[in-house]
Amino acid sequence: MGAVDIGYLLPTRERIMTGVHDARPVLDLARQAEDLGFDSVWIGDSVTAKPRHDALSMLAGIAAVTERVKLGTAVLLPMLRNPVLLAQQAATVDQIAEGRLILGVGTARDAPVMRQEFEATGTPFDKRIGRMLEGLRLMQALWTGEPIDWDGRWRVEKGQVAPKPYRDGGPPIWGGGAVDGALKRAGRYFDGWFPSGPGDASVFEANLKQMQGYAVEAGRAADAVTPALYLTVSIGDDADRAEAALNDYLERYYNQPAEVLRRQQAGVAGSPEAVADWIAAFVEAGCRHLCIRAVGDDSEQMRRIMALRDRIAG
Repeated sequence: MGAVDIGYLLPTRERIMTGVHDARPVLDLARQAEDLGFDSVWIGDSVTAKPRHDALSMLAGIAAVTERVKLGTAVLLPMLRNPVLLAQQAATVDQIAEGRLILGVGTARDAPVMRQEFEATGTPFDKRIGRMLEGLRLMQALWTGEPIDWDGRWRVEKGQVAPKPYRDGGPPIWGGGAVDGALKRAGRYFDGWFPSGPGDASVFEANLKQMQGYAVEAGRAADAVTPALYLTVSIGDDADRAEAALNDYLERYYNQPAEVLRRQQAGVAGSPEAVADWIAAFVEAGCRHLCIRAVGDDSEQMRRIMALRDRIAG
């Protein structure tokens, strides 16, 4: 199978949904995840569609109270931000984290709540993918630390931002999505491929091979892109109760029927052994980094996930 990194999605959205706005408990969970042996911790991103803490601000705080774990966005919508400002923000977080930042990025699904979020932030929804790609290229140009000129959606004349990121070239960028366009973008441009579904290991494996083919077509090595997966788990000794908890969680989080969401997203509920074996199938299919979103008490779920590490990795 090969080694797999295991990460944990920290519950910023979940805390807001229950009326808890404090940031300190999230920082404490990040420290706990590091102490338990997780390889990474992740923060979701949304402004008005799914209100929560700002992803990069929270990661800056986490970077200051941890030493080892990688820190990622799952996933950031870069087109909602001015890329010059975002380049500076991301470089600053990467310096605080001393090179541990990963920028997971997405394109936003076409739904009324997402269109409203784009409108609220003054961002055109149409042509958002082109806006994202150009913005990321501009950010990478600024991360050199040298003055640059740019004439596109944004105009920059001898622009220079500081600090430079901790790592030459800046933080790795991982692209979400499993449709053909997302596979092409990951293969051609990104450092990682970061889908959130569907929940079928054989489909993941086929998509991975397709994405790697696009990487080779672009003159890159087939293994140049880290294969990752964002998944939701509900671990419980009673399988029926675990299933009900997962369905309830998804419906409250997305305000959509669970049966629809379960077809779109990677998710599993059941006993610890059943969950571990389901995840292990994705590792067998080539996944090398897991971002796990857990249903239930975070401290308990993190301990249960780590107890399954050997079974997941094979």
